[in-house]
Amino acid sequence: MSGSGTTRSTALAALAIVLGFGLLFFILPTVTLWLANHYSVWVAAIFDAIAVLGFFLIFWLRARYQRRNR
Repeated sequence: MSGSGTTRSTALAALAIVLGFGLLFFILPTVTLWLANHYSVWVAAIFDAIAVLGFFLIFWLRARYQRRNR
């Protein structure tokens, strides 16, 4: 597939991912402090690690999917 439809779709998908993770990273300090105060510092650290790794995992999976479907 090629053309402006694919380019627009790719741009919208990237925008949705960046905005979604932007919101997550915006509230991340509040959630981290809440988890650390109510549960454990380790639970907060694990949540933070999953959030950061998830950002890279989404783009890695998307790149794999696109390479496979070309």
